[in-house]
Amino acid sequence: MIKDALLLKQELRNFASPKAKLTRLRASGELIQIRRGLYLTKEARISPHVLAPQIYGPSYVSFQTALYLHGLIPERVIYISSASFGKNKQKFFQTPLGDFFYFVIPKGVYPYGIQLQKESEYSYLLASPEKAVCDSLYGIHRKSEQIEIEPLILSDWRIDKDMLAELDKDFIRYISPLYGKRLVSRFSNWLDSEV
Repeated sequence: MIKDALLLKQELRNFASPKAKLTRLRASGELIQIRRGLYLTKEARISPHVLAPQIYGPSYVSFQTALYLHGLIPERVIYISSASFGKNKQKFFQTPLGDFFYFVIPKGVYPYGIQLQKESEYSYLLASPEKAVCDSLYGIHRKSEQIEIEPLILSDWRIDKDMLAELDKDFIRYISPLYGKRLVSRFSNWLDSEV
């Protein structure tokens, strides 16, 4: 079970020293500290995708992580990458359950193309396949003119052209200008003409 500082404070209120009890629970392994103020009970079986928005938010799972979860790329991703907005820099958290990266995207595009996913009693937000591709393109920091779309998508990322054909082109056409990055718009145009 996920427990935050407020819940623990309530649960430990009857102990003479709640802080000392928390220290003992951590030392015994009964509680696993994910980050300051966020804990898991030792018996909790929670995927890192559920933890991602708990660690830092608002956020949703996206980028290469979402591409893998949707079956668009063949390689399993060893860290969880999420999109956030309204922050001035990227964040990184190293936890006992894995590494979590948070990348900033424009606020105007944030609410589009995210889906609620359920795992047991928990839920998290996941980028749609279209949004994950656009977020991933937005996250590239090289100059747009230096990047060729087709080799990047088909060779580097190894996304199958048949899967690209299944993407909602109208949705990509709608959200691509919201990123304010030419590379995302170029992808939309390439998708219309080549796939």
